[in-house]
Amino acid sequence: MRRTGTTRRSALTASGAFALGAVLTGCGGGSETRTAPGGADARAASLRAGAQRAAAARDSTSLLSRYEQVAAAHPVTDAGLAPMGAAVREHLAALGRPAKAATGSPAPPAGAADARGALKELAAEERRVADRRAAAVLTAEPELARLLASIAAAGAAHAYLLTELAKETPA
Repeated sequence: MRRTGTTRRSALTASGAFALGAVLTGCGGGSETRTAPGGADARAASLRAGAQRAAAARDSTSLLSRYEQVAAAHPVTDAGLAPMGAAVREHLAALGRPAKAATGSPAPPAGAADARGALKELAAEERRVADRRAAAVLTAEPELARLLASIAAAGAAHAYLLTELAKETPA
């Protein structure tokens, strides 16, 4: 004989469907506070996105320079730094600013004299840049926010890998 009436399973299914409908309805709005597509708000958002993209590109350019400096000053680190430097070049390309080929030898790093110290400083710089990018995600337009979040995650991974490389590098 089949059970009639409301079961716990059907009640949970109905409440889940109701909650999903409420969430989807809440996500659909938001155009009431905006002006026309070509209005001042769209221009301001475009300018803000351009400024955020330019700041992220400057950070990546600075990081790439630091990678090249450390690799030039401490050749023992070159093999470990090469893949991460290549990733930073790709980040620059994704941000719309292709990395320029290094001309001559990069200036010596202004940090630690030993390879371990230089790698630790580079890891700290990666962490600072990743934190800035993660904070910028909160105010960026969706497409740029996804890109910045991805690059910030890569930077955090680079910081971890650089820290581990510093542990393995001979003093």
